[in-house]
Amino acid sequence: MELNKAIKSRKSVRKYSEKKPDWRDIIECIDTCRYAPMGGNNFTLKFIVIDDPDTIQELSEAAQQDFVSNAHYVVVVCTNPARTQNAYGEFADKFLRQQAGAAMQNFLLSIQEKGLSTCWVGHFEEQMVKRELKIPDNIIVEAMFPIAYESKKMGQKTKPKPKIDLDNFLYFYKYGNKKMKTIQKINA
Repeated sequence: MELNKAIKSRKSVRKYSEKKPDWRDIIECIDTCRYAPMGGNNFTLKFIVIDDPDTIQELSEAAQQDFVSNAHYVVVVCTNPARTQNAYGEFADKFLRQQAGAAMQNFLLSIQEKGLSTCWVGHFEEQMVKRELKIPDNIIVEAMFPIAYESKKMGQKTKPKPKIDLDNFLYFYKYGNKKMKTIQKINA
């Protein structure tokens, strides 16, 4: 799949089929996260792949989102902030958020390219997730991604939501300026 097609066709899916994905495809998708930009080239992310139905049910309860329990796998993304905090002090939190977001976008696009489905889950009770997965207190749980194939049953297929028009968020030269200066050619 071409990158542009993957970007434009990616959507959040909450209805999953019975068919179980190949775990190797998920590992390949996680591998793409290594290529995201990281502050000082300090790779701070950790990934936990879960396929145990009881654990997935607990994660669903931590997220208070029932659809999570219907996935065959859940990938939990964590950040170990220590090295970035040591290197960048007060700027570390900003860098950690940026690099986690960049890596998770690589992951989402790879999931799309593989024909798998997921939904970025950012709302959850972090202490419940940490307790269930034995994550140390100093580690930040960034997000969880339930992974499966999208359900093809009638009425269950997820329709992409309309996207905001480019004109509504693109400015030129300063915030709020929607007009671009015309460039005149100089004949020499």
